[in-house]
Amino acid sequence: MNEILMPKATAVWLVDNSSMTFDQIADFCGLHPLEVKGIADGEVARDIRGADPISNGQLSREELDAAQADPTYRMRPQKSRHAELLKPQKKAPRYTPVSRRQDRPDAIAWFVRNHPEVTDVQIAKALGTTKATIDQVRNRTHWNSTNIKPVDPVSLGLIGQLELDAIVRKAADKKARDDAKRGVAQPEGPSLRSQAELAEVDDEVGLDG
Repeated sequence: MNEILMPKATAVWLVDNSSMTFDQIADFCGLHPLEVKGIADGEVARDIRGADPISNGQLSREELDAAQADPTYRMRPQKSRHAELLKPQKKAPRYTPVSRRQDRPDAIAWFVRNHPEVTDVQIAKALGTTKATIDQVRNRTHWNSTNIKPVDPVSLGLIGQLELDAIVRKAADKKARDDAKRGVAQPEGPSLRSQAELAEVDDEVGLDG
């Protein structure tokens, strides 16, 4: 199957703007000939706007002309200049500057105490740490446990506020769904405390508070 962008929209355009056979269009777009026939009959993709494969760089005019002149010709797609832009970008591993790495245990302690609904996997991904380190902080077996205190990871510069809010919200939503399945009643009112409230608690209570 040819990997082209927007195959149905491309097929719509080719049906409307070329004299190619259904088989030719289906081959180029990676669709079934009957699906292309359905497009031509108005039974398929009626709400899809046609996408010109020539203007978006997936097909040359020479290829289209050759296909229209010979019903047995099969067009070869070009690599679209838009393809790279539409590919999902793989997120690079989170890098934490050396000067900030000693702050990770404090951030872990903050998550453990203030947001136990956030999973270890989420914490590890957000802070660039390991599950083993999280366990050590939680169980107070970390080599520096006596000096660890819960500190907001945003203020430590380990994570952005929007990302933190998204993590907490996602974890809270999942907990709510899980509790609903188990028939656990949810407390009334907002479930997330403000950063100011959490800061006040941090000043008054230690990790075990």
